[in-house]
Amino acid sequence: MTTSLTVTSKGQVTLRKDLLAHLGVHPGQRLEVEVLPDGRLELHVARATGEIDAVFGLLAGRTDRRASLEEIAEAAAAGWAGQ
Repeated sequence: MTTSLTVTSKGQVTLRKDLLAHLGVHPGQRLEVEVLPDGRLELHVARATGEIDAVFGLLAGRTDRRASLEEIAEAAAAGWAGQ
């Protein structure tokens, strides 16, 4: 598949939705660009590199409400499904 893109006066290129879908990119995600020989670039979806421990306590003190295990499981499943 070959696609033609246009460079703006600011030097920016916009990737079409079908290309982003092919990469599995969602709004807010970052892309990594690898510079290859012969003027080629390779795009990759950036993967999280942090430690899982960094999320513990992230929302502490923001509310008095506590989620049940079922609510947490539903939220996790929705997150993995990209919702």
